[in-house]
Amino acid sequence: MGNVLKILFSLAMLLGMFTNTASAEEGTNANVVGQDLYVDVAAATLWVGPNAARPLDEPSLSNPVDLRSWTTGMTYDEKLWLVGELETQALYGQKVRVLEQQGDWVKVAVYGQPTPRNTLGYPGWMPLAQLTSSDQFKHAEGKPFALITSPTAWLSKAPFGHKNDLELSYNTRLPVLKELSNTIAVLTPQGKVRWLDAKDAKVYTSESAIPVPTGEALVEEAKKFLGLPYLWAGAAGFGFDCSGFTHSIHKANGITIPRDSGPQSRDGLIVDKDKLQPGDLMFFAYNQGKGSVHHVAMYAGNGMMIHSPNTASTVRLDPISTPAYAVEFSGARRYVPQQ
Repeated sequence: MGNVLKILFSLAMLLGMFTNTASAEEGTNANVVGQDLYVDVAAATLWVGPNAARPLDEPSLSNPVDLRSWTTGMTYDEKLWLVGELETQALYGQKVRVLEQQGDWVKVAVYGQPTPRNTLGYPGWMPLAQLTSSDQFKHAEGKPFALITSPTAWLSKAPFGHKNDLELSYNTRLPVLKELSNTIAVLTPQGKVRWLDAKDAKVYTSESAIPVPTGEALVEEAKKFLGLPYLWAGAAGFGFDCSGFTHSIHKANGITIPRDSGPQSRDGLIVDKDKLQPGDLMFFAYNQGKGSVHHVAMYAGNGMMIHSPNTASTVRLDPISTPAYAVEFSGARRYVPQQ
């Protein structure tokens, strides 16, 4: 532990006295429109408008959030109410651009979630108190990062899993300060030193350094979430909607695709149904497949697909011949680069 203590001391000296952190809690009256800030909770849930949430949604609005108690504490009808009220989720450390501000709420665009609705990223409203910034974190952009590959992982205040601090989602990325054999020192959005268990994350020098996946590899990643309850607008390991699921699986493997199923169905390589390969995305539309796209699934091979279907369900495997889906099939796309 001697070397670990030395590392801790050197990191503390480097960051402790010189961290310039701007937190939303320092005053929500400050005008932050036009600024780039960073998500300071495990997953920030974005709404269609400010102050649209119910009292029972408080665990998703606080800092820190408690997404497990929020999602598991709702009845089916209470979860169904969220349909059309939520936009997407942004992960811890993810950068957003503030577009508008109304009191304690801000409208942001989430970088890295492509959508035709805004050229910067996916838009929605969230509490300002869930955003923060630090010079150190900002300057660490483009540096090596740890990418969480487990469905969720604990961020700890000390190495080797001691003093768990925050449960983070799959696909979360944090700048790396130091790698040891079984633990990784990372930088938080507030400029603090925290630790990840090395088994829960992989370190990459850049986005382009993430290995190009095979379609089979994408399917295996998707299977990590079998049984995870559906959440409208969910884009985190605490609950996915259909397109948040496919977007996140691709993103964690170095492939950026649109956030929603409609735009996902219009990009990528067109694939005939009789030529589907594992990892291909299958789309389903109203009016027996001829209307607007409303659902996306990933072809898993052997006539099966993996998807997050609806509020009453979980991430699961279904035959592509399931009548309700077969009649609405509207096309398929492939985003995995051809080897």
